[in-house]
Amino acid sequence: MNKKINTKKKKEVEGIVSYIKKYKAFGILDLENMPSAQLQKMRSQLKPNALISMSKKRLIKIALNNVKADKQNIDAVIESIKGMPALLFTDDNPFKVYRLINKSKSAAPAKPGQTSPNDITIPAGPTPFAPGPIISELGQLGIKTEVKEGKVALKEDKLLVKENQVISDKVASLLSKLGIEPMEIGLNVIAIYENGTIYKKDVLAIDDIKVMADLKQISWDALALALELCYIDKDTINLLILKAHLHANALSLKANINGG
Repeated sequence: MNKKINTKKKKEVEGIVSYIKKYKAFGILDLENMPSAQLQKMRSQLKPNALISMSKKRLIKIALNNVKADKQNIDAVIESIKGMPALLFTDDNPFKVYRLINKSKSAAPAKPGQTSPNDITIPAGPTPFAPGPIISELGQLGIKTEVKEGKVALKEDKLLVKENQVISDKVASLLSKLGIEPMEIGLNVIAIYENGTIYKKDVLAIDDIKVMADLKQISWDALALALELCYIDKDTINLLILKAHLHANALSLKANINGG
């Protein structure tokens, strides 16, 4: 029986290794708190672009250790594994895949004991609550209140939970009453590995289309400055000659008019 189990695990590790070698990029996911129905939906949505493979943490680590000779920085990938891990395999651009995953996420109410994905702040201003026990409840959380037009209002913004902090019973209850859904149901991408580079979540979240547009604008601004300073190089020489030619023509025309 043990031999059969070991053989099964060995084949599972070999399967992971073959996928790592087959695809251009692979990602580490954390499926903790991920409903199975949502996971199946995500797998279906990503099917043309990416493959999701689930396995035990220990087997994933063994597989990654087995590709160290062919892949750089694998130790850093292993260190990033946490929660209920899974692997994502793709031949697409990691940023494109991350955007697809993010677009499919949906909001959900917070439950006590969950870890907050972001800072949770409730804004200053009116609430739907009439004066009563709610004032004491808000006060216990350090929230300053006042009564305006028959409703409880918050005097100032209040940071209830910081990113990665555990959500308490009281905070979860208040968020529910306020209709705030701070949790996200979707795949939690920890990192994506491509050609020795590890893209963490904060990097993947960057809008690469906007970055390219910004770089193009910077390039144009730099060229304009170089022309203004008459800086000569292979990128400016032809434009500077044209600029000088147009300037000479303008001076010639002005001289003819003045000599008239």
